[in-house]
Amino acid sequence: MTGEGDRASITAGRWRGAAAGGRERGSVTAELAVALPAVVLVVAALLVTVSAGGTQLRADEAARTAARLAAFGASDAEVRAAAVQLLPGATVDIAHEAPWVEVRVAAGAAGGWLTSGPLEVRAAATAWQEP
Repeated sequence: MTGEGDRASITAGRWRGAAAGGRERGSVTAELAVALPAVVLVVAALLVTVSAGGTQLRADEAARTAARLAAFGASDAEVRAAAVQLLPGATVDIAHEAPWVEVRVAAGAAGGWLTSGPLEVRAAATAWQEP
């Protein structure tokens, strides 16, 4: 059997543990509130980077395709149309310097508030003109 003194110390121990736990209650919420903006910023930077990387790949493909078309004798209008079809909104510059043709493509990529405006991606491709 437990005496009254033992019961009092057990009860006091429970009280001390409850008081200590009470002071820490909500600390996870406070830590999350502090860390959440940093997590959101990292996720936003990751999304902008992935989006810009995808746009860069499309710009590379548009420049290569347009350079191949120009090398096979397509008109400048056809070359521009092909590049813009692969990368809508792109600006296309074509330079003919025999026996080479160079196509430069530039387009905007999503940047938003993270980069204080749109990003620009550029790509260039050069091909030997077919006779």
